Amino acid sequence: MPSSTPSATSSATSTKPATCAMQEPRVSSQPERPKTSSSLLGQKSVPASSRPQTTTTCSAPILNCETIENKIRKNIQHSRRGILKVCQEKDVSKLGQILVSDFLDIAEKFNLDLSEAEINQITTKYDLKKNGRFAYYDFLQCSILLLKPQESSLLQRVIIQKPQKPMSPGPQTTSFFSAMLRIQPQILCCWRPMKRTFKSYDESHTGLLHIADFRQVLHEYSIDLTEEELFNILEYYDKTLSSKISYNDFLRAFIQ
Repeated sequence: MPSSTPSATSSATSTKPATCAMQEPRVSSQPERPKTSSSLLGQKSVPASSRPQTTTTCSAPILNCETIENKIRKNIQHSRRGILKVCQEKDVSKLGQILVSDFLDIAEKFNLDLSEAEINQITTKYDLKKNGRFAYYDFLQCSILLLKPQESSLLQRVIIQKPQKPMSPGPQTTSFFSAMLRIQPQILCCWRPMKRTFKSYDESHTGLLHIADFRQVLHEYSIDLTEEELFNILEYYDKTLSSKISYNDFLRAFIQ
């Protein structure tokens, strides 16, 4: 029976793949590892330096120093130009930061009248990059401009009416703050008649003005914005590109 031997051999060889096929379900039947760990095996690791950074120079500092800032606000508004000039002289690298010791000298020179505890709070708050330096530009921005609505008591007279619908502001860029700080002294001198003029242009009583009317009112009070300054102000107050600006929100930043 010569033909039976090959068939036995072929059957033996043909059963090996079948045996392997039977073993595959056993491998897959084992408990699977968590998908998150297995999926990471096929991904390329992203360096920490290339990940999006959540903190910027214009981000809100962690500590709340509103009481201290309110205390020294008038003094800083009066000496703003001098403080900024000295800070810029100390800031050789033009990074918007100076040594804490330099800030202490400036605070003493301009009679900011801060206690040791208040100085510790302020310097900790504005050490934005945790490198032992004082972010003077952010300090001046928060101390002079009131972009965040302040809490007021029921007995306190409301100078600028708060909007029924809170504004959703745009980015607080350095160029925006520079423009606002430049015109701040002029706004403080004439904001009451300016407010009345804004209202006279607002025939529909919406609290909003078209950009051309807004710019015209400023011009009537000898406040002429450059195209770049206007763009940066609109980028903050007209984030939705409606071509309108809330004049109450604008004035509130200076006089609240």
